[in-house]
Amino acid sequence: MAFHLRSVSLPSSPCSNEINVDEQLKSLKTTVSSSSATIGTMCDGLRKLGEVYSFIGELACLPSSQVTQQRKAVEQELERSLVLLDLCNAMQESFGEIKESILDMQLALKRGDHAALQAKIQSYIRSVKKAQKQFKKSSKKSTAAEHESCKVIKFLSEAREIAMSVLESSSQILSKQIAVPSSSKWSLVSKTIQKRRIICEEDQLQALELDIVDLESGVETLFRTLIQSRVSLLNALSF
Repeated sequence: MAFHLRSVSLPSSPCSNEINVDEQLKSLKTTVSSSSATIGTMCDGLRKLGEVYSFIGELACLPSSQVTQQRKAVEQELERSLVLLDLCNAMQESFGEIKESILDMQLALKRGDHAALQAKIQSYIRSVKKAQKQFKKSSKKSTAAEHESCKVIKFLSEAREIAMSVLESSSQILSKQIAVPSSSKWSLVSKTIQKRRIICEEDQLQALELDIVDLESGVETLFRTLIQSRVSLLNALSF
Protein backbone atom coordinates (compact mmCIF):
# COMPACT_ATOMS: atom_id res chain seq x y z
CA MET A 1 0.00 0.00 0.00
CA ALA A 2 1.37 3.42 -0.95
CA PHE A 3 2.04 6.08 1.64
CA HIS A 4 -0.04 9.22 1.14
CA LEU A 5 2.08 12.29 1.58
CA ARG A 6 0.53 15.53 2.71
CA SER A 7 -0.46 17.91 -0.03
CA VAL A 8 1.78 20.95 -0.30
CA SER A 9 0.06 24.27 0.27
CA LEU A 10 2.23 27.29 0.94
CA PRO A 11 1.04 29.98 3.38
CA SER A 12 1.48 33.64 2.47
CA SER A 13 4.35 34.50 4.85
CA PRO A 14 7.85 33.92 3.35
CA CYS A 15 9.06 32.57 6.71
CA SER A 16 6.09 30.19 6.90
CA ASN A 17 6.73 29.22 3.29
CA GLU A 18 10.26 28.14 4.15
CA ILE A 19 9.10 26.16 7.19
CA ASN A 20 6.43 24.45 5.09
CA VAL A 21 8.86 23.40 2.34
CA ASP A 22 11.36 22.22 4.94
CA GLU A 23 8.69 20.04 6.58
CA GLN A 24 7.60 18.63 3.23
CA LEU A 25 11.17 17.69 2.33
CA LYS A 26 11.68 15.97 5.68
CA SER A 27 8.39 14.09 5.27
CA LEU A 28 9.36 13.00 1.75
CA LYS A 29 12.81 11.82 2.85
CA THR A 30 11.34 9.72 5.66
CA THR A 31 8.59 8.22 3.52
CA VAL A 32 10.61 7.22 0.45
CA SER A 33 13.43 5.73 2.57
CA SER A 34 11.02 3.43 4.43
CA SER A 35 11.74 -0.30 4.11
CA SER A 36 8.04 -0.85 3.35
CA ALA A 37 8.01 1.64 0.46
CA THR A 38 6.35 0.44 -2.76
CA ILE A 39 6.17 1.59 -6.36
CA GLY A 40 3.06 3.51 -5.33
CA THR A 41 5.08 5.26 -2.63
CA MET A 42 7.66 6.31 -5.21
CA CYS A 43 4.99 7.57 -7.62
CA ASP A 44 3.45 9.67 -4.83
CA GLY A 45 6.94 10.89 -3.94
CA LEU A 46 7.64 12.01 -7.51
CA ARG A 47 4.36 13.92 -7.68
CA LYS A 48 5.00 15.65 -4.35
CA LEU A 49 8.55 16.48 -5.39
CA GLY A 50 7.11 18.21 -8.44
CA GLU A 51 4.92 20.34 -6.18
CA VAL A 52 7.81 21.11 -3.83
CA TYR A 53 10.05 22.18 -6.74
CA SER A 54 7.30 24.50 -7.98
CA PHE A 55 7.06 26.20 -4.60
CA ILE A 56 10.84 26.46 -4.23
CA GLY A 57 10.76 28.26 -7.58
CA GLU A 58 8.25 30.71 -6.13
CA LEU A 59 10.47 31.26 -3.09
CA ALA A 60 13.43 31.97 -5.37
CA CYS A 61 11.57 34.90 -6.90
CA LEU A 62 10.93 36.58 -3.53
CA PRO A 63 13.16 39.57 -2.62
CA SER A 64 13.99 37.87 0.69
CA SER A 65 15.36 34.75 -1.00
CA GLN A 66 18.99 36.04 -1.12
CA VAL A 67 19.41 34.31 -4.46
CA THR A 68 21.06 37.33 -6.07
CA GLN A 69 23.60 37.49 -3.22
CA GLN A 70 24.54 33.84 -3.80
CA ARG A 71 25.10 33.91 -7.54
CA LYS A 72 27.97 31.39 -7.51
CA ALA A 73 26.01 28.93 -5.33
CA VAL A 74 22.98 29.27 -7.61
CA GLU A 75 25.07 28.62 -10.71
CA GLN A 76 26.58 25.54 -9.05
CA GLU A 77 23.13 24.20 -8.20
CA LEU A 78 21.98 24.83 -11.75
CA GLU A 79 24.93 22.75 -12.92
CA ARG A 80 24.10 19.95 -10.47
CA SER A 81 20.48 19.91 -11.59
CA LEU A 82 21.63 18.92 -15.08
CA VAL A 83 22.73 15.56 -13.65
CA LEU A 84 19.20 14.93 -12.38
CA LEU A 85 17.68 16.00 -15.70
CA ASP A 86 19.94 13.55 -17.54
CA LEU A 87 18.99 10.85 -15.06
CA CYS A 88 15.28 11.51 -15.65
CA ASN A 89 15.83 11.08 -19.40
CA ALA A 90 17.80 7.86 -18.87
CA MET A 91 15.12 6.46 -16.54
CA GLN A 92 12.37 7.23 -19.04
CA GLU A 93 14.28 5.26 -21.66
CA SER A 94 14.76 2.36 -19.23
CA PHE A 95 11.08 2.40 -18.25
CA GLY A 96 10.17 2.12 -21.92
CA GLU A 97 12.40 -0.95 -22.30
CA ILE A 98 11.02 -2.51 -19.09
CA LYS A 99 7.45 -1.95 -20.25
CA GLU A 100 8.25 -3.60 -23.58
CA SER A 101 9.67 -6.63 -21.72
CA ILE A 102 6.48 -6.88 -19.65
CA LEU A 103 4.33 -6.84 -22.79
CA ASP A 104 6.51 -9.59 -24.29
CA MET A 105 6.12 -11.65 -21.09
CA GLN A 106 2.35 -11.30 -21.29
CA LEU A 107 2.36 -12.62 -24.86
CA ALA A 108 4.63 -15.54 -23.91
CA LEU A 109 2.30 -16.45 -21.04
CA LYS A 110 -0.76 -16.42 -23.29
CA ARG A 111 1.00 -18.74 -25.74
CA GLY A 112 2.24 -20.96 -22.93
CA ASP A 113 5.74 -20.61 -24.34
CA HIS A 114 7.94 -21.20 -21.29
CA ALA A 115 11.23 -20.80 -23.18
CA ALA A 116 10.14 -17.42 -24.55
CA LEU A 117 8.94 -16.39 -21.09
CA GLN A 118 12.35 -17.21 -19.60
CA ALA A 119 14.04 -15.13 -22.31
CA LYS A 120 11.73 -12.15 -21.74
CA ILE A 121 12.26 -12.32 -17.97
CA GLN A 122 15.99 -12.11 -18.60
CA SER A 123 15.33 -9.13 -20.86
CA TYR A 124 13.36 -7.48 -18.03
CA ILE A 125 16.21 -8.12 -15.59
CA ARG A 126 18.76 -6.63 -18.00
CA SER A 127 16.63 -3.51 -18.46
CA VAL A 128 16.31 -3.02 -14.69
CA LYS A 129 20.06 -3.52 -14.22
CA LYS A 130 20.69 -0.97 -16.94
CA ALA A 131 18.54 1.51 -15.02
CA GLN A 132 20.45 0.79 -11.81
CA LYS A 133 23.80 1.42 -13.52
CA GLN A 134 22.68 4.97 -14.27
CA PHE A 135 22.91 5.81 -10.57
CA LYS A 136 26.56 4.80 -10.29
CA LYS A 137 27.36 7.27 -13.05
CA SER A 138 25.15 10.00 -11.60
CA SER A 139 26.37 9.64 -8.01
CA LYS A 140 29.92 10.47 -9.15
CA LYS A 141 28.70 13.71 -10.76
CA SER A 142 26.19 14.84 -8.13
CA THR A 143 27.27 16.46 -4.88
CA ALA A 144 25.43 18.19 -2.06
CA ALA A 145 25.39 21.98 -1.91
CA GLU A 146 28.04 23.52 0.32
CA HIS A 147 26.25 26.85 0.75
CA GLU A 148 23.38 26.52 3.19
CA SER A 149 23.09 30.21 4.12
CA CYS A 150 20.66 30.58 1.22
CA LYS A 151 17.53 28.58 2.06
CA VAL A 152 16.50 28.25 -1.59
CA ILE A 153 19.81 26.58 -2.50
CA LYS A 154 19.56 24.34 0.56
CA PHE A 155 16.02 23.28 -0.41
CA LEU A 156 17.01 22.64 -4.03
CA SER A 157 19.97 20.52 -2.95
CA GLU A 158 17.81 18.45 -0.59
CA ALA A 159 15.06 18.03 -3.18
CA ARG A 160 17.60 16.90 -5.77
CA GLU A 161 19.06 14.28 -3.41
CA ILE A 162 15.57 13.00 -2.54
CA ALA A 163 14.65 12.83 -6.24
CA MET A 164 17.71 10.72 -7.01
CA SER A 165 16.92 8.49 -4.03
CA VAL A 166 13.34 8.00 -5.29
CA LEU A 167 14.52 7.04 -8.76
CA GLU A 168 17.15 4.65 -7.41
CA SER A 169 14.68 3.05 -4.99
CA SER A 170 12.18 2.64 -7.83
CA SER A 171 14.68 0.63 -9.85
CA GLN A 172 15.54 -1.49 -6.79
CA ILE A 173 11.86 -2.27 -6.17
CA LEU A 174 11.35 -3.15 -9.83
CA SER A 175 14.25 -5.62 -9.64
CA LYS A 176 12.28 -7.60 -7.03
CA GLN A 177 8.99 -7.73 -8.93
CA ILE A 178 9.83 -10.61 -11.27
CA ALA A 179 11.16 -14.01 -10.18
CA VAL A 180 12.72 -16.47 -12.62
CA PRO A 181 10.44 -19.56 -12.70
CA SER A 182 11.92 -23.03 -12.43
CA SER A 183 11.35 -25.08 -15.60
CA SER A 184 11.19 -28.31 -13.58
CA LYS A 185 8.48 -26.97 -11.30
CA TRP A 186 6.57 -25.62 -14.31
CA SER A 187 6.51 -29.03 -16.01
CA LEU A 188 5.26 -30.82 -12.88
CA VAL A 189 2.20 -28.60 -12.45
CA SER A 190 -1.06 -30.00 -13.85
CA LYS A 191 -2.68 -28.25 -16.80
CA THR A 192 -5.58 -26.97 -14.68
CA ILE A 193 -3.33 -25.44 -12.02
CA GLN A 194 -0.99 -24.20 -14.72
CA LYS A 195 -3.87 -22.30 -16.33
CA ARG A 196 -4.82 -20.68 -13.02
CA ARG A 197 -1.20 -19.75 -12.44
CA ILE A 198 -0.95 -18.14 -15.86
CA ILE A 199 -4.08 -16.05 -15.21
CA CYS A 200 -2.61 -14.94 -11.88
CA GLU A 201 0.73 -14.05 -13.45
CA GLU A 202 -0.99 -12.14 -16.26
CA ASP A 203 -2.83 -10.07 -13.65
CA GLN A 204 0.43 -9.38 -11.84
CA LEU A 205 2.14 -8.32 -15.06
CA GLN A 206 -0.75 -6.00 -15.92
CA ALA A 207 -0.48 -4.41 -12.48
CA LEU A 208 3.29 -4.03 -12.95
CA GLU A 209 2.75 -2.45 -16.36
CA LEU A 210 0.42 0.13 -14.77
CA ASP A 211 3.08 0.81 -12.12
CA ILE A 212 5.61 1.54 -14.88
CA VAL A 213 3.14 3.89 -16.57
CA ASP A 214 2.69 5.74 -13.25
CA LEU A 215 6.47 5.98 -12.81
CA GLU A 216 6.86 7.34 -16.33
CA SER A 217 4.22 9.97 -15.60
CA GLY A 218 5.88 10.89 -12.29
CA VAL A 219 9.34 11.24 -13.85
CA GLU A 220 7.90 13.32 -16.70
CA THR A 221 6.25 15.66 -14.17
CA LEU A 222 9.50 15.91 -12.21
CA PHE A 223 11.43 16.68 -15.40
CA ARG A 224 9.06 19.52 -16.32
CA THR A 225 9.16 21.08 -12.86
CA LEU A 226 12.96 20.84 -12.83
CA ILE A 227 13.03 22.86 -16.04
CA GLN A 228 10.64 25.40 -14.54
CA SER A 229 12.76 25.57 -11.40
CA ARG A 230 15.86 26.33 -13.48
CA VAL A 231 13.96 29.09 -15.28
CA SER A 232 12.86 30.59 -11.94
CA LEU A 233 16.44 30.63 -10.67
CA LEU A 234 17.74 32.22 -13.86
CA ASN A 235 15.00 34.85 -13.71
CA ALA A 236 15.84 35.57 -10.07
CA LEU A 237 19.50 36.09 -10.99
CA SER A 238 18.54 38.58 -13.69
CA PHE A 239 16.89 40.97 -11.20
